Amino acid sequence: MPIPADGNDPFTTTTLQKSLDTCASNEEGNQHMTCHPKCGHHSFIENKDDDDDSFSTSSSSSSSVASSCDSTKDSNAPLKRRHQSTTSLGKRLLNYRRDDDVWVDISNTRLANSRLGSLYAGSKFKGRQQCDTSTYDVSVDILHVDLKESTLTGYLNIKGLTSDCKELTTFFEAEIIGSKYSFLTRKWKAQKSTDLSHWSRFPSFKPYKDVFSDDDFTYRPEDEDFIYMRWKEKFLVPDHRVQNVEGASFAGFYYICYQRSTDQIKGYYFFLHQTQIVSSFQELSLKHVQERSFGHFELR
Repeated sequence: MPIPADGNDPFTTTTLQKSLDTCASNEEGNQHMTCHPKCGHHSFIENKDDDDDSFSTSSSSSSSVASSCDSTKDSNAPLKRRHQSTTSLGKRLLNYRRDDDVWVDISNTRLANSRLGSLYAGSKFKGRQQCDTSTYDVSVDILHVDLKESTLTGYLNIKGLTSDCKELTTFFEAEIIGSKYSFLTRKWKAQKSTDLSHWSRFPSFKPYKDVFSDDDFTYRPEDEDFIYMRWKEKFLVPDHRVQNVEGASFAGFYYICYQRSTDQIKGYYFFLHQTQIVSSFQELSLKHVQERSFGHFELR
C-alpha cells in the first residue's frame, strides 16, 4: 500500500508543482531543466550559443543532484558494463575481419598431393615373385607416400620362401626416381652398368637409356605413366632385431616400375653375393587390389 507523505517530503504535490512552475519560467530565461526520472530530482542547465559545443551547469546544486542519483545508477552499472564490453568486442571483431592478411581462403587452398596413381597410404598390391623355378605369393601394403621428399614406405610379405618360416614380412623404404633421386643408384654395391642392365629390363625405359646418367637429365614422374623406384628392405617385422633368416636374405634391393594406366608393378631384385649377381631369376609382378571403400581422402 502507498506510504503517506509528510510535510517535509520533497515529492509532495505542492513541491512538484513549484518545480514545474520554476521549469516553465527558466525556459523563458534561456535555461532548460533536466529531470532525473529515477529519483525525481531536477537540475537547471544554462543554454549556450549554437556555435559553442560545450555546456556547463548553472548551479552547484547539479553536482549534489548527481550524487543523490548514484545509488540508483549503480543498480544498472553491471548491465551498462556488459553492454560496453559487448560493443567493444564487436568493434574488435569487425576490425579483425577487415584484416585481409588474417583470413585464408580455404576453398582454393589445397593440401599437398600425397599419391601417384594407386601409390598412396593404405593401398595394397598382390602378386607373385619368381625365383628361379619357384613361385611365391607376395603382398605389398603401402604405409606412407611423401612426394615432396620422393619417398615411400610399406610392408612386403612373402609366403613359403623358407621351410622354417612359412611367411616373412619386411619393412621397406622406396626412393622415387625424380627431382631428388636419379636412375643412378651409387650405393648398395650397384654400379652404373648394374643400373643400366636392370632398368633396361623395363621396355618403358628405352627412351632414357642414353641420357639417364646425364647430370642435366631429370625424370618427372608426376607427368608420366611410368613411375620408377628403388625398394630397399630394412628389417623383418615384427622383430626388427632378426638380421638373418636361413634360406632368405634382404641385403639387396628391388628395381621397380609402376604403370598408372594398368595399376601394375614390375620389379627385379638385385643382390651381389660375393662375385655373383643374384637377380636374373627374381622377378616381381604385382597388381593393385581394388577397394570398395574410400581408402584415401583429402581435407579441404
